[in-house]
Amino acid sequence: MKKIAGLVAFSLLCSSLSLKAQQLTEEQKKAAEWAAELKLNDDASQKRVAAAIGEHLTKVKEWHNAHAVNENPGGLNPATGNALSKLDWEVIYCSQKPESVRRDLMSVLTAELSPEQVEAVFDQYTIGKVAFTMKGYEAIVPDLTDEERTEILKQLKQARSIAIDYKSMKEISAIFEIYKTKCEQYLNSNGRDWRQLFKDYVNKRNAEKAAQNKK
Repeated sequence: MKKIAGLVAFSLLCSSLSLKAQQLTEEQKKAAEWAAELKLNDDASQKRVAAAIGEHLTKVKEWHNAHAVNENPGGLNPATGNALSKLDWEVIYCSQKPESVRRDLMSVLTAELSPEQVEAVFDQYTIGKVAFTMKGYEAIVPDLTDEERTEILKQLKQARSIAIDYKSMKEISAIFEIYKTKCEQYLNSNGRDWRQLFKDYVNKRNAEKAAQNKK
């Protein structure tokens, strides 16, 4: 009887733990995974970081959902003269969220983590777009100088820092596009011809693919 009672108690405990796990939101699960990957060796610190990230992800999602753009409101971008797209409006609305959403996150991250660890968290938010995009620039401009590489990396990290406050990957990519344009303008001002460099890269890649297909 004691064995049976013990098995029943164990089964109930497992069911309770399973239910608690199911009750975690997707944001909380993601935050717990990201915090665990930091390997802080301090359970209390890891929990604080996970809680802050989870709260931030939740608030970003809630703001996004509360300001959904079901139809394009239209209008003109005064900087370019182009019509504003639905994605433009999503970025505009999401950029209007209270500053406290970001401030609450950063107050915990900067207190608990090193600058390198904060960057690692930002990379999780943006699925490593800084490194991925930097590789693209290095492929298109293989003779990048150290000065150019430093400036481009600075711009991409700024994009990443801003992008964490946006929910969808389309919005995150839109933020990166802003700073990619800045990178390309910088290269042009530094004596490069970005359009020609990109054209040459595309032609090279197409030639390589054609050569592969002939084998």
